[in-house]
Amino acid sequence: MSARREARRFAPDRIRAPEAGVYPWELPLGAWPRPDGLTEFRVWAPGAGTIALRLAGGEAGSDGSRDLELEHVGHGIHETVAEAPPGSDYWFLVNGIELPDPSSRWQPAGLRGPSRVLDASTLPGAGPSFDPPSAEELVLYEMHVGTFTPQGTFEAAIPHLRELAEIGITAIEIMPVAEFPGHYGWGYDGVYISAAHSTYGGPHGLARLVQAAHEGGIAVILDVVYNHLGASGVTAMTAFGPYFTGKYETPWGKAINFDDADSDPVREWVIQSAIGWVRDFGIDGLRLDAIHAIFDSGAEHIVAAIARRVHELNERALVIAESGLNDPRVMRHPERGGYGCDAAWADDFHHALRVLLTGTRDGYYSEFGSVAQLAKAYHRPYVHDGGYSTFRRRRFGAPADDVAPTGFVVFSQNHDQVGNRAFGDRLPAHVRPLAAFSTLLAPFVPLLFQGEEYGEPAPFQFFSDHIDEKIAAATREGRRREFAAFEQFGREIPDPQSPTTFESSKLTRERDAKLARLYPELLAARRNLPGGDAHEIEFDEPGRWLRVRRGPFEIVSNFAGEPRRVACAGGRLVLATDEESYIKDGYVAMAPLSGALIE
Repeated sequence: MSARREARRFAPDRIRAPEAGVYPWELPLGAWPRPDGLTEFRVWAPGAGTIALRLAGGEAGSDGSRDLELEHVGHGIHETVAEAPPGSDYWFLVNGIELPDPSSRWQPAGLRGPSRVLDASTLPGAGPSFDPPSAEELVLYEMHVGTFTPQGTFEAAIPHLRELAEIGITAIEIMPVAEFPGHYGWGYDGVYISAAHSTYGGPHGLARLVQAAHEGGIAVILDVVYNHLGASGVTAMTAFGPYFTGKYETPWGKAINFDDADSDPVREWVIQSAIGWVRDFGIDGLRLDAIHAIFDSGAEHIVAAIARRVHELNERALVIAESGLNDPRVMRHPERGGYGCDAAWADDFHHALRVLLTGTRDGYYSEFGSVAQLAKAYHRPYVHDGGYSTFRRRRFGAPADDVAPTGFVVFSQNHDQVGNRAFGDRLPAHVRPLAAFSTLLAPFVPLLFQGEEYGEPAPFQFFSDHIDEKIAAATREGRRREFAAFEQFGREIPDPQSPTTFESSKLTRERDAKLARLYPELLAARRNLPGGDAHEIEFDEPGRWLRVRRGPFEIVSNFAGEPRRVACAGGRLVLATDEESYIKDGYVAMAPLSGALIE
């Protein structure tokens, strides 16, 4: 049967007409099975000279494929209805070239393979809705699926969830899983933004992980990247239309077109991806990567639009932004001109803490190092809140007193702060207890990086598996240039494309017994602390100690390399990071680099 005759055959069953005022790109993009056994296909392709749908199987083509015409319904949207049950593989033929669906939700053979029809109603986890933790109960755990277990899959992570729940983790935050090049990588170069990575187990594996997490009382946050696409997908996406803009550049590649000509369908493509993770997989929230590299001059910023649409779908779903701007507008309500995100990562807290603990002063760490800065960060984590930044040589940030403490995510380790070091080394062992103490008892939302809860010795290095040799070579050379000084001193930077670099970053689960006991104690103590702002914050710069009061509790930290005696009002030592600490005569005696919680 010809493509034209087959397309006409299904014309009476065509997709229902959109409601008045609805543009064609606002209908579901991609492949969507219907109850009548047919599947709707819809794609935005204004840049295509010719476009058709190629379905695998059947009898029409010599290779068993069928080619169907698509109807153009306006604004570059092409659509049809076809006999293609869930599990069917398909391509779009753009100017005669087979390309995956930009809105693909399943890429079983990776970036260069066909898309596959997914029936989200059959995914595991359908049933009673999960009751996620409140903002005050939220304790995040950043997980990289590929290195979390030897198998590196969604399902292999499931047996470890119980232990996370037992120590007090209430949500896992999964690093990006949108289909990216090769078998392993950090995930920030994803291309098909709605397809769960095939090597990890695809959409069904992700759904089973979410289901298991919910059954164990753990919420799931997914890291998503909407500021750029991996370079391996640029050519394919450009064949469909202007998914990118030349108006801006990101540090990692072409900027996505959110405010240039023909940007409306691109915006909807991203928004449908965001709400799809929440609706189809039961994801409890999204972490939006590097929104400072999302450029949008429109009346409603795309980040605000994502937050609005996600909250309309599920008012309890979280939208957490990574913003390098220290701008409280990200968390403010739209009625006050904000984006409406529930929280944002706060790097300044980490920087202030790390420099006190380690003395590191390279790069952006150069303007940190005082106890006063960490004291300020305990009020609001934006150390830079409008003052002059010597590193940037300009004013930076804005005051955020109107944002609740739960509007900030703080950490002493994360994938960036570990993995972007030359060798991916974690915090030195001797400072880890105080780092955990300072972070987990702060009035903000704490985030742990996988393995820190027991003192994981393995590094987390930068690794990739690019399938395009030019991109692989550029990645390798860029990494070497960035850390050339290390090679000059006889230490070779790990090759990001080497499987050894990836394998060396897998968790060993070798435990520091003392640290492994401390984390659940800290998280149990955290649950007894009152919410809201710290009531009093005092410090001594020469003595290098900090005292923070939260209700009847005092959080006392000694950042000095010598023992200290710090005045305290309470008489009960709830917990301490060092066994040498004790209270006597209105003072707490503390070991070097230690913390004490007092009531």
